[in-house]
Amino acid sequence: QVRLMESGGGSVQAGGSLRLSCRAHPDTQSCMGWFRQAPGKEREEVARFIDDGTTIYAESVKGRFTISKDYARNNLYLQMDNLKLEDTAMYFCAADPRGGTWCRRPLMSPQFHYWGQGTQVTVSS
Repeated sequence: QVRLMESGGGSVQAGGSLRLSCRAHPDTQSCMGWFRQAPGKEREEVARFIDDGTTIYAESVKGRFTISKDYARNNLYLQMDNLKLEDTAMYFCAADPRGGTWCRRPLMSPQFHYWGQGTQVTVSS
């Protein structure tokens, strides 16, 4: 059983930055991603880290968010810069042991097996 625990959320003004962390226990998985869900909206995948180091981003965050992985600490990160009001959401970490072709499918198509509880990000003007 893999457990994921997110941290790093909070309140920030537009234009600011936050860094989300996802601690994976016992270790990280081959395919990991960050999702978000705003009130009244569907959950969307914003970034994915594939086992070979390839990263994929949603157009809405491309150039502002950076996903990275620390294998030694079993952590997945999401660096969020130049935050906008529309980035306000609950952010979730997701993981799956399947890598390769499965993980390379377009954003939102893989059904991740493991999920964290989420961390709230609120961006204000």
